[in-house]
Amino acid sequence: MRNIPVAEVDDLDRAVLAIGTDYPHDYLLARHEHRRAQVLYAATGVMRVETAEGAWTVPTARAVLIPPGTPHQVTMVGVSTRSLYIEPGAVPWFPPHCRVVEVSALLRALILDAVEMEPRYPDHGRDATLVSLILHELRNLTPLPLDVPFPTDPGLRRLCEAFLRAPDIHDPPARWAAALNVSARTLGRLFHRDTGMSFQQWRQRACIAHSLQQMAAGVPVTRLAAALGYDNPAAFTAAFKKLLGRPPTAFHTGAGPGRRGPR
Repeated sequence: MRNIPVAEVDDLDRAVLAIGTDYPHDYLLARHEHRRAQVLYAATGVMRVETAEGAWTVPTARAVLIPPGTPHQVTMVGVSTRSLYIEPGAVPWFPPHCRVVEVSALLRALILDAVEMEPRYPDHGRDATLVSLILHELRNLTPLPLDVPFPTDPGLRRLCEAFLRAPDIHDPPARWAAALNVSARTLGRLFHRDTGMSFQQWRQRACIAHSLQQMAAGVPVTRLAAALGYDNPAAFTAAFKKLLGRPPTAFHTGAGPGRRGPR
């Protein structure tokens, strides 16, 4: 199925519905939620999924798991998606919070094939077997550290949201502490309590997540490193590789496991 709202087929008595959707460049999909669990795969481009809990950046050829009933919005940068909408009872293991994951070459091929299936596929036969294999493969996904949690403290959350609009790797914690009228130690405690990270860890992850969106828009690494405040491109590349295990070039061109053009 392609370019149809899931609401039109949500009541079909099938465990998995696969829909391919093409979006205009820089498109904002307004806040919404689904009854089913969703595996949202970026066949092209980069997505940023936001919920009340945080933001998740999804590079090309990766996916985000979105639990059923989770209000979310999605910012699309040159995106064509392939989504699996899954009956909650078919994935009792599904995470309770959004999660960005790697997608193997096999799972990618299965997702692309599923989009071409008839929505009311037979209960037995090739398509039903393909769906069973998809559900099996989904249990073995490797998570990526591309979540940027939002604090529950209102003042700190506002500062975090402002930072995400204009990240700077050298933005000093003292500025944040002064804005909140707290000590640097209290700021550190707030960050760790609300995000599970130190201020420095959160700042680094937010910068790297932002860089993925900018690279998808065609911004060169040299210019991107300077805009984020890194001392030089090598420093940015080292930080990127430390977080994601691979250099920016592995993500800059949409490279990924089994990467080919979308179908």
